[in-house]
Order: sequence, then C-alpha cells, then structure tokens
Amino acid sequence: MSLETFKTRVLPVKDKLFRYTLRILKNEDEAKDVVQETFIKVWNKRDEMHTYENMEAWCMRVGRNLALDKLKSKHKNAVDINNAYDLQSSSQSPYSSTEHNDTMRAIHQYINQLPDLQKQIIQLRDIDGFSYQEISEILKQNLNTVKVNLFRARKQVREQLIQVNAYGL
Repeated sequence: MSLETFKTRVLPVKDKLFRYTLRILKNEDEAKDVVQETFIKVWNKRDEMHTYENMEAWCMRVGRNLALDKLKSKHKNAVDINNAYDLQSSSQSPYSSTEHNDTMRAIHQYINQLPDLQKQIIQLRDIDGFSYQEISEILKQNLNTVKVNLFRARKQVREQLIQVNAYGL
C-alpha cells in the first residue's frame, strides 16, 4: 500500500477512532496514543491491506484491542461515553437548550448504567453510525448478539427516560 492509499483509506477513521478509544480509556492523552499506535500497526501491515474488505472496521477493531490492552494493564474496566455528542445549537432558545441539555445528560447517565457490551454497541451504532455488520466485526460478536444487545440497550434507556418524564423528575 502506498502512502496515498493509506491517507485515503485509513486516516479518515482518525476522529471516530479517537472518540471510541477516548470513551474506553477516559483519558485524552491515552486515546491519542492508542490512535497513533493503531496507525503504526496498520502501516506496518500495509502489505496485507488488500485482504481487508472494510478498512474502517479493521482499524476500529485494532484500536479497540489496543485500548482494552491498555485498560487491562491499568486494571480499569469501565467505558465512558459522556463525550459522545456535540449538541450545542445556537438556534435554540435558552429554555429549549437547557431542556435539551438536561435530557441529554439523563440519556448519558442511563447509557453509562448499561452493561459494557450494550454501552459499546449503542455507542458504535447510534453515536458513530457503524452498521450492524461493522459492529459485529469490531467487537467480534455474532450479528444477532449485536442486534439483541442494541435493542435491549435502547429499550432500557427509553424506559428510564419515560419513567422520569412521567413523574416529572
């Protein structure tokens, strides 16, 4: 693989990879390190690049594995997705903006309470926009497992949000 091919097929994954590893590691510097390590690993395997159908999913899997290795070495085990959304909108009124921010804060809280696998799947699907197949490849999970866990995660978040809104809390 040439440098140009690397730039066009691999580098565009940088932002998604950084967000994903940041949520796993909860540390910006460590996430940046993992992104760099991922690109180095991918570059070192550039001769095998033609064997991978979905370069983005492969890069995400490599990044995930490196981030999890880093976590294991530090004896951490939580995934945080608090920095997933950039939802500021200047066109909203202060009231609707505050209401929106409160709702998003509640959603983040509910997502953070999910089991790790559901948390990762909802993040990859609803935040980063990966397909079910790509998530299956990234997490090395059966496609049906991905779909079931996403359904359960969304249902749990929705039920908690409805419950809070019903009681006006």
